[in-house]
Amino acid sequence: MALKSKDYRRLLEPMTEELVGMARWAKTTGARIVVIFEGRDTAGKGGAIRAVRDKLNPRQCRTVALSKPSEEEQTQWYFQRYVKHLPHAGEIVLFDRSWYNRAGVERVMGYCSEEQAEAFLKATPTFEKMLIDDGILLFKYWLTTDQDKQEERLKERGEDPLKRWKLSPVDLAAREKYEAYTEARAAMLKATHTDNAPWTLVDFNDQKRGRLTLIRDLLDRLPDMHIEPPAIDFPDLGHEPYEESYSVMKPLKDYPID
Repeated sequence: MALKSKDYRRLLEPMTEELVGMARWAKTTGARIVVIFEGRDTAGKGGAIRAVRDKLNPRQCRTVALSKPSEEEQTQWYFQRYVKHLPHAGEIVLFDRSWYNRAGVERVMGYCSEEQAEAFLKATPTFEKMLIDDGILLFKYWLTTDQDKQEERLKERGEDPLKRWKLSPVDLAAREKYEAYTEARAAMLKATHTDNAPWTLVDFNDQKRGRLTLIRDLLDRLPDMHIEPPAIDFPDLGHEPYEESYSVMKPLKDYPID
C-alpha cells in the first residue's frame, strides 16, 4: 500500500531536523559529503534530492545535474567535469546522476563505445578510492523501479503540462531498453560495488516510502553528528514594530482572492 502524504510528512519531519543537524555538523567539522542519486528515468531522483535539501542552506547544500558534455568536455579526461563540482570543507553535494552516466544511459543508448564503458568500470573504483582517501564521505544510491511504475509515471508526465518538460526523447526510447538497463546496472554494480564505496539499492516503487528509507540510511551511516546549535540572544525590540513605508513608489496591488 502506498504511503499516504500525511503519514509521509509526519515521518519525514524528525528526519528533516536530523538533516539540518547533519549540515551544522558538516559546517563545524569541515566534512565534505557527496551523495549520488542514480536510477532509471522516473525513479524519483529529483524528489529524493528535494527531500534531503529542502530545509538546508542552498549555499551549503548544492545539487549538481549536468547536461550532456560540450565538444570541449568530450575531449577531456572523463571524470574531469565532475571533479570541479566536488565539495569544499563543510559542503554537501547531491549528484542528480553523476559520472555513472557512462555505465548507464551512455552505454545503453550508444552514446559511448563498449571500450569506453569498460574502461570507465575499470577506472571508477580507483577514482572513488582517491576521493575517499582524501576524506570525502561518498554515498551511492540506486533507486529501483519496476517497469509498470515507470510506464505509469511516463504517461503522467505526458499528460500533465507541469511535468511535460521532464519527458524527453531519450526517456521514450529507454522504454524499449528496460532489460538492457538492467544488464548495464548489473555490470556496474559488479565492477563498482566496493568496500570503499558500496552501492545501496532503495525500492522507489513507492517514492514517498523510498525517500524515507534513503534518508534514514544516509543519516545512520554518518558518524555522531550531535552539535548543539549556537545560542542566539534575541533581545526585545524596545518599541512597537514599524509598518513598512514607501516614498518613491508603491508595491503592486494584492492579488485578488474571491
